[in-house]
Order: sequence, then C-alpha cells, then structure tokens
Amino acid sequence: MELRLILGDQLNAGHSWFRTQDAAVCYLMAELRQETDYCRHHRQKVLAFFAAMRAFAAALTKAGHRVCYLTLDESAPWPDLPSLLAAQLEAYQAERFAWQSPDEWRLASQLTQWASGLAIPTAEVDSEHFLTPRDGWRRYPHSRMEFFYRALRKQYRVLLDERGQPLGGRWNFDAENRAKLPASQPIPAPLTFANEVSDIDAMLTRHGVATIGSADADALPWPVTRRQSRALLEHFLAHCLPHFGRYQDALSERGWSLFHSRLSFSMNSKMLHPLEVIRAAQAHWQANQATISLAQVEGFIRQILGWREFVRALYWEKMPEYRRTNFLGAERPLPGFFWNGETSMACVRHAIRQSLEHAYAHHIQRLMVTGNFALLAGIHPDEVDTWYLGIYVDAIEWVELPNTRGMSQFADGGLMGSKPYASSGAYLERMGHYCKGCHYQVKARSGPDSCPFNSLYWHFLWRNRDKLGNNPRLALPYANWDGQTTEQQQAILTTAEHHLLHLERL
Repeated sequence: MELRLILGDQLNAGHSWFRTQDAAVCYLMAELRQETDYCRHHRQKVLAFFAAMRAFAAALTKAGHRVCYLTLDESAPWPDLPSLLAAQLEAYQAERFAWQSPDEWRLASQLTQWASGLAIPTAEVDSEHFLTPRDGWRRYPHSRMEFFYRALRKQYRVLLDERGQPLGGRWNFDAENRAKLPASQPIPAPLTFANEVSDIDAMLTRHGVATIGSADADALPWPVTRRQSRALLEHFLAHCLPHFGRYQDALSERGWSLFHSRLSFSMNSKMLHPLEVIRAAQAHWQANQATISLAQVEGFIRQILGWREFVRALYWEKMPEYRRTNFLGAERPLPGFFWNGETSMACVRHAIRQSLEHAYAHHIQRLMVTGNFALLAGIHPDEVDTWYLGIYVDAIEWVELPNTRGMSQFADGGLMGSKPYASSGAYLERMGHYCKGCHYQVKARSGPDSCPFNSLYWHFLWRNRDKLGNNPRLALPYANWDGQTTEQQQAILTTAEHHLLHLERL
C-alpha cells in the first residue's frame, strides 16, 4: 500500500498520478486546524478551499481511485499534519509514502523534515502545475519581471510571429492598460456560483474556527470544481477580455469585479492550469480580433506568464529569509479600520469593505489603495502580510508574500520592483472616482482636510531619503520636494505627523 498526500491547493485533475487506477494506492486528503489557524482567514476562503477539496475527492472516487478524506470533525484528534500522517500510515499499514511538492515553504519544510525520519520509502513528486521550476530564478533572466516574461513568451511561443518576435512589434502594452473607467462604459455582471456549503459553515462554527469577513453559506460564489472554473474562464473570455487590458488598473465603486477574470483561486488551487488559461485567451483573441485588441490579451497573459511565475521564482529563491525583510524599517501597527473599513478615506473604505464582503479586490486596489496606504504610513510588513494572506480567497504565501512584502511594501529593497509603488492622492483621482465624494480634499497637500495620501507621500520620501534618494526613478519626486518652500514642506510634514499619530481616526 502506498499512501499519497494531496494538499488543499493541489486539486490538479491532470496530474500524472491519476492517469491509472491502482488498488494499492490510497489518496489522503484532510481538513486541518493547522491550515485554518496559521492565520485568520476570510470565511469565504476557508469555505471555498474545503468545498473544492471535497468536490475533488468525490471526483477522484468517481474516477475509480481509492480516497481517504478526513473532514475537520474526523481530523480533530491530530493537531498537525505530521501527527495525522503518522496515524494514517499506521492505519493503512502503508509501505510507501508520496507527496506532491508543496508551494509554501512552511509546508515544504514540515513535510521534508517529517518524511526524513520515516523507515519506509518516500517520494516527493512535482505538482505539474507551474511553467517554471522552483529554481526558475536562476534559470531565467531575473533582474526584472519584464525579461523573465519575455523568456517565457519565447519558450512557450505565446503571442509570437513566425520569426519568434512579439506580435505587434512590442513585448508589453502596459502603457495602453491604464485608462480610467468612463461613466458610460457598461460593466459585465460577474459570473458567480451558488454553492451550498452550510454543512461546512456549521462545522467551522462547531470547531470555533476564527475567520474574518462575511459569507453566504447557502450560495458561496466561488468556483469549487473544475467545471465551474472552466465556466468562469469562458465567461471572462466572452464578456471581460474585450476591455480587460484597457481598464485593468481602473478603480471604481460601480462593481467589485469590473473586467477582471477572478481566476486566481481556480489557478492557485490548481483546478485550472496556467498554460490552459493562456492558450485559451490567445485562441479567443485570434478568433475575435475585430473586437479584441492585442493590448487586451497581452495585459492578461502578462499577469499569468509574467508576474505569477516571476513571484513564485523569487519566493523559492529567497525564502525563508525573505519573510523577514524590512528594508525601510517600518514598525507601526496596522490600523484597526483594516478589519472593519471604518475610515473617512473613501478609496480605502471601499477597498476594505469590498474585501471583507467578497474576499476579493483587484490588483490595483491591493497595490495602490490599501498597500500604498500601508507603505506611506510605515506599517510593519509582518502585519501587512498577515492581513493580505488572510483576507483574500486566492492568497497563498508563495504568491502573497512577494506581492505584499516586495512589490507593495518595498521591504525587499527592490527585488520585486525597481522603485516603491507609492503615490499621492493624484494617482487615485486619476484612476478612480472616489475623490469627488470623499471627506478629504485631494488637491490639498496639508491641513486637517487634506487627503492623507498627499502629506504621507511626501513624508514617506522625506523620512526614507537615505535609502531611496539615489533611486533614479525617484529623481523627479525628490526634485519636486526640493523645489517647495520651507514653509510648504513644514506644513506637509506637520500634517503627516498628525496623521501618523492619529491613524485610527483617519
């Protein structure tokens, strides 16, 4: 008997493990308090993962595989994964143990250390999901994502002509992907699902699992099967891709999904393969070039083939030290309004309340609203990590940590990005419509009614000049600061200091 472990984010029906049925193989899946409790997750996130795991186990069983699935009720006697595995190896009298490589350092280290002490043969196999290996940081150009992305475009022949050159003569159409959403632009209704998970919800309550956010246990909106994930992909291609690239950075209160695919949960749980999504997007664009421009599909593919693979490569190259980086020495605690959305800053309020309601926010809400505020306010990256890892349905450490600690908080000193993603209120006004109805005045740099992003932006540059002053991409902002009068600078710094002392009241 060989016992094979399948983790909750390894729901890959196309894995080579499942090509044949073998009565001498048992697949083990388990809901564990270890996984519900390593951070405080959004309730929809826990419900979605457990529901997807159960559906996957049922599909394996239907396909003829032998499956041992343990619910949270059944796994309760074992406090962690090693103790559960030891008990199941004994119960099944297993003579071999195998597992797919985990994507999180935490689980990879735990499993490797535990398996090394077993007296039976063990085997670790690839999860057969990513387009680059764990050591991809060393195999591909890694100084910047753009070069990493180009190398993968060539390797997988994505959006290339017959000479191997980028279609349209450009590798990147990002300059065309920064439009504000016009009030006249219709937004497609998001495709959601009505998965009934009341039994799982009751189980979480019974076990006292602490969660954040809200959830409708009678109609969980996230895809929990491969069929639902494919339906979400087809919906995106048909209704959202035509305008995705153009408005992917837009901020709006008119909808929580806009033109985004929301496929990250399906991909991060491995119900969808990234190359499958990329090929589908390219094929759909090729068949609909009259209505979908190249810039739209390139912007989408870059998120998957570029950023997704790049952040994973960085994660595995720099862990575990990466999670301790704090280049800017940020030390402030996360304000309480990150947990309830009770702030007078309209953009921050909307992004947080949307996150609490839907377990979702698109990348610019995460990067340039909540992330930008945390960066400017000097929030400790540990606290920012914990919030991002818990609140979003798609958040798994390998993708969350580099995006949060690196790209958003610049705590890695520039491995992810060449400059901090910091901005004043002007950017938020340019990309969204929040400022018109906000309590604060976006045009004012100082004073009690001025937009906090304005004074905090300049204070951020001022207090970090020893670390950021020589960055060539910040030369213009520093020149702008130096060009202001002493009185203007002092008024801005005084306002910022007041905001920093009273973050909870903003």
